[in-house]
Amino acid sequence: MTSSPSPWIIVGLGNPGAEYAATRHNAGYLVVDELARRGSATWKMHRSRCRVAEVRLGSGRAVLAQPHAFMNESGGPVASLVSYYKEPLDRVIVIHDELDIPFGALRLKVGGGDGGHNGLKSLRKSLGSGEFLRVRWGIGRPPGRMDPAAFVLRNFSATERAEVAVLVARAADAVEALMSEGLEAAQNRFNTDA
Repeated sequence: MTSSPSPWIIVGLGNPGAEYAATRHNAGYLVVDELARRGSATWKMHRSRCRVAEVRLGSGRAVLAQPHAFMNESGGPVASLVSYYKEPLDRVIVIHDELDIPFGALRLKVGGGDGGHNGLKSLRKSLGSGEFLRVRWGIGRPPGRMDPAAFVLRNFSATERAEVAVLVARAADAVEALMSEGLEAAQNRFNTDA
């Protein structure tokens, strides 16, 4: 009997708590919630300080994770989870909001800098590398002179909310494509300008 392949670790970045649930910064949480729904998975707390749900997506297994720490401290829980499962970084997919991409656009990539994103900064520091796969969900730039830190913690606008369910589903599809098709094929399908 052959052993089943090791699971992917799929991390949605966000902030815990009801007051942050509908904010732009919680784009990653929204996508892993959708993946859990697709797999009829149940969330539970893990000793890594992540909420986790084990799920089968297509022909692959995945551990979905939401760090149960504020964004700028999410690296510790994620590093602990990756260590627990003993998975290499090329089996880790991180979903996060991205200010430098237009609202609704997706970009898939591996590695890169943190671009001032405190969640990515924390992950890179705790994991010792940024060489994990990323699903970057564009939220656009703040209007006028609004502080980006305030913008990401605001709820989606009424116009944006009308599109969020479709965008969450598309980002979840992109995660599944990364797992089944690899980065280049998934980029060809999902890297869009909105």
